Amino acid sequence: MTTRWLITGAGRGLGRAFAAAALGRGDAVAATVRDTSALDDMREAHGDRLSVHALNVTDREHAGAVVARAAAWLGGIDVLVNNAGYGQFGAVEELTEADVRAQLDTNFFGALWTSQAAVPIMREQGGGRIIQISSLGGIGAFANLGAYHASKWALEAISESLALEVAPFGIAVTIVEPGGFGTDWAGASSRHSSQLPEYEPVRAAAAARRGGRVSGSPERAAAALLEVVDSPRPPLRVIFGAEALDIARGIYERRLAEWSQWEAVSKLAQE
Repeated sequence: MTTRWLITGAGRGLGRAFAAAALGRGDAVAATVRDTSALDDMREAHGDRLSVHALNVTDREHAGAVVARAAAWLGGIDVLVNNAGYGQFGAVEELTEADVRAQLDTNFFGALWTSQAAVPIMREQGGGRIIQISSLGGIGAFANLGAYHASKWALEAISESLALEVAPFGIAVTIVEPGGFGTDWAGASSRHSSQLPEYEPVRAAAAARRGGRVSGSPERAAAALLEVVDSPRPPLRVIFGAEALDIARGIYERRLAEWSQWEAVSKLAQE
């Protein structure tokens, strides 16, 4: 059977790779982008199996209307992929209110609005999959990305609650946590707060760490996503990238070690 996909942020990067992989195996895709011309080549190649919709995910009413329009064209939604997002760079002291609100509006609220719109459709049809594209930054936090981490941690929390709520309706939620991939996430797609000179050493160290990481192929990430979508028992969380998996293990090992180190204080607080 043809799987019916709705993918946000499909104009470039991972979102575009996800759309290409789904179309490449014969599925139907409704793709949302800010500029519909970004997928002109895909429309020429795949014809009536691809529908492209302009969407600003921060507009709740518009997001709901686009989800409804996509569902009508597809005849339902089997898989919703919330991929739209960007990275906000800046030390916490440097962040303006506008920086933080814009980051949350896109990365967190955008995914919330489309999820809320898709759930009734999936519930009515008896099931579906919601894929939330989080990040290694939804597991741990690094310097100069506080607003980005806040948005992804919030997305992970609400998605875990959503997973428990919609499971009785046959809807599965998976939080995908990619590491570094060969996209322009840290380049043209990113935004930067006004910089204070005091944080220059912090920025340099953070950039050096990012520069030393292995970038994965978006096409391989798309192949991994197909494995998740096709699984009869999809995971709540899955990490994309071998290096990211090692980093995540280290994050949790350090947390567990610190909790153990302070176990006496933890128990003292309840005595």
